Amino acid sequence: MSEQTTVETFGDRAIVALAKHSQKMLKHETGVWKDQDPEALHQMRVGMRRLRTALVGFSRAIEVPKPAREKKVGKIARELGTLRDLDVLKESLETYYLPSLPVTEQDQLQSVFKEIAKQRQQAYKKVTKALDSKDYQKLKSSLKQWLESPKLSAIAPFPLAEVLPDLLLPHISNLLLHPGWLVGQNIDQDSATILDEAEETLHSLRKAGKKARYQMELFTHCYNEPYQQYVKQIKAIQSTLGEIQDSVVLREFLIQCCGEKFPQAFPHLQQQLTEFRVQKWQEWEELRQYFLDSATRQNLRLTVQNPFPNETESSSESQTDSVANL
Repeated sequence: MSEQTTVETFGDRAIVALAKHSQKMLKHETGVWKDQDPEALHQMRVGMRRLRTALVGFSRAIEVPKPAREKKVGKIARELGTLRDLDVLKESLETYYLPSLPVTEQDQLQSVFKEIAKQRQQAYKKVTKALDSKDYQKLKSSLKQWLESPKLSAIAPFPLAEVLPDLLLPHISNLLLHPGWLVGQNIDQDSATILDEAEETLHSLRKAGKKARYQMELFTHCYNEPYQQYVKQIKAIQSTLGEIQDSVVLREFLIQCCGEKFPQAFPHLQQQLTEFRVQKWQEWEELRQYFLDSATRQNLRLTVQNPFPNETESSSESQTDSVANL
C-alpha cells in the first residue's frame, strides 16, 4: 500500500502567506518607531506590500474581516512609502551623485538636504500617527484573530495546482499586453526625449511588472527553474524602470527646491542625471527585446500553466506504466 501524500490546497497556501507577511510587518514595527535605521522602515513597508499582494492573490480563498482587508493595509503602507521615498532620495544623492560633484555644487546641495530633512520630519510624524491609529490597531488584532481561526471560502479546499494558472495568467496577460513595451519602437528620437514623453507609460508598466512579480513570488515553490528565471527577469524590468522613475522624482524634487534655475546651478548634477537615464534606457532596451520575443512570451504562458512539473511528469510516467501493464 503506497503512502498517501498530502495535497496542498488553495486555502493552505493562503494561511501560510498571510502568516509570513503579517509576521514580517510586525517584526519591524518597533524599528520604525525608533527611527534609527532606515532598513527597518524599508522592511516593514516590504512586509505590508507583500501582505497586500497575498490578500489580493488569495481573496477568493479567504474571508477576512473588514479591518484587515487590502485597502486598510494600503492606507498605512502609503504613509510608510512617503517616508521611504525621502530616504531613497537622500541615499541616492549622498552615495551616487554627491561624491563626484565639484565642491561648489556639493555646498549648494546642503540646502537640498535640509529640505529633505524637513519633509522627512513631517512624514515621520504622519507614520507614527498612522501606527498609533485605531485603523492600524484593528488591522493587527483582526489579522491575529483570523490566523488563530482562519475563515476560508468554498473554493479554498481546491488543490493549489488546479487554481494556479487561473490565478496567475491574468497578471501575465496584463503585463505582456501593456503598451509600455512599444515605447520608443520605430521612433527616431534620442532616449532622453523618449523618456520625457513616455514617463507615465513606463511607470505604469513598472507597476504592472511589480504586480505580476509579487503574485508569481507567492508560488515559486510550485514551479521549477524556468519559472524562477522569469521572476528574475520581471524583477529586472521593475528594478530598471524603478531606477529611471527614481531619477525623474529626484530631478523634480531638485527643481522644487531650486526652481527652474536648477540646470544652471547644478550643471554637473544635471549631466549625471541625464547620463544615468540613458544608461538605464540601454538596460531597458535589452529587457524589452527579450519580452517582445514571441518565444519568450509563449514559454512564459506555458510555464505558468504547468505547476508542479516534476509531479506531473511522474504522474504521466505512472499512467503510462499502468497502461503498458494492462
